[in-house]
Amino acid sequence: MKLDNPRLIGLSMAGLIVLPFGCQEDKATENTVPEKPNILIILPDDLGWADVGYHGSDVRTPNIDMLAKTGIMMSQHYVMPTCTPSRVSLMTGLYASRYGVLGPAYGEVIDLGDPTLPSILSNHGYFTAIDGKWHMGSPPYTPLKYGFQSSYGYFDGQIDPYTHEYKTETELTDRRSWHRNDQYLDESGTHVTDLITAEAIRVIEEDREEPFFLYVAHHVPHFPLDEPDEWMSVYDDVPLMHPSRRLFAASVTHMDDGIGKIIDALERTGKRENTLIIFISDNGGQFSWHSETEYHGNYADKPHIVLGNNYPLRGWKGGLYEGGIRVPALINWPGQLEPGVFDFPVHISDWLPTVCYLSGIEEGLRPDLDGRNIWPMLTGQQAVTGSRTLYWKTNRTYAVRDGQWKLLVDRDDDNVELYDLENDFRENRNLRDANPQKVEQMMELLEEFKKGDRDFETAPIAL
Repeated sequence: MKLDNPRLIGLSMAGLIVLPFGCQEDKATENTVPEKPNILIILPDDLGWADVGYHGSDVRTPNIDMLAKTGIMMSQHYVMPTCTPSRVSLMTGLYASRYGVLGPAYGEVIDLGDPTLPSILSNHGYFTAIDGKWHMGSPPYTPLKYGFQSSYGYFDGQIDPYTHEYKTETELTDRRSWHRNDQYLDESGTHVTDLITAEAIRVIEEDREEPFFLYVAHHVPHFPLDEPDEWMSVYDDVPLMHPSRRLFAASVTHMDDGIGKIIDALERTGKRENTLIIFISDNGGQFSWHSETEYHGNYADKPHIVLGNNYPLRGWKGGLYEGGIRVPALINWPGQLEPGVFDFPVHISDWLPTVCYLSGIEEGLRPDLDGRNIWPMLTGQQAVTGSRTLYWKTNRTYAVRDGQWKLLVDRDDDNVELYDLENDFRENRNLRDANPQKVEQMMELLEEFKKGDRDFETAPIAL
């Protein structure tokens, strides 16, 4: 990636100066990277735009910041606004609505037998492991059925950090959730972040000939939060921080410390130079949470009044404003990627074709992928030109982005909003009435995207 004499643009988000690409001439897109690099994807849960240090946050994340400083920060990385859809897109390279998945879901989420990132990589000589949150199906639709050779963590979307139990018991889900290789396991009493970190280190330190694909899906900073004094005390010098925001910050710093230990394990084993690290939040930050009954009522007197921070973006987890879908993201690979900022729309579905390309897998991928291989653009082998179209669908709203324009359509009352993200990334000015032709054009694009979706009535059950 070349950053010689970059042209700055007028967008500074929480102190981050954005450097655009696209000033280079096209270069050959020949794959010159090692044939089969190790792939490490780290996915925190509910981490908002302003919840990482390198975005000017009050949250302390020195190890994540170092990955950002020595890697490529992505100023326009998009996901879905809730956990299951983002994870489905990551694993399949498709918009989750192609499976009828519009929010957190259980049952058969991804069709059994469909190609996934772990199944593709395992068929091409990789050892594949998931460590942490699954939430793409309830038993028997578990990780080993979808290409992972090793699974450890929890099946569900929300667990207590110490008991590892789900929030409640239903017909589809058991309170039990913690498992190894899809079999229930009891390791209660140890914090979920420490267990996830230890497992990642175990996978890295194992002596094996084949490269690994390790998917580390953290619990934090998703509610409910409960952190030891060691991490709460990090913020003793911040007296004005709200108590529940302090708890949130402590959970992120705890995770960040574990990420540092994972990087140390890569260096200690001599694997760091041949390991690509991708770090992405699954959706924007959540505003607050409180329940009198979930988790046996253990958090009834511990309201999470202030959680994530998406400033300066509008909106929260669950919604399709930028705060719900535009998240902290970076890619880091020493010797292969020059540090910088990539200012072009990227979607979480892009990682499947990109990782497959880096692993020497270019043939045999399904032709209807929504994701695209972004590696040539990241490295400067291909100039970034033209615009990107992206699509979202939830239970309440449709959204489509085409270049600088973003359209939102309420599914209940057909209310339409149109924003010019280049000049109004905070989405303060609805330009619908002033641009009827653009609205019509965007509506036609939306209708084309909708044709590839599965009927909602046949979708997995949401809880």
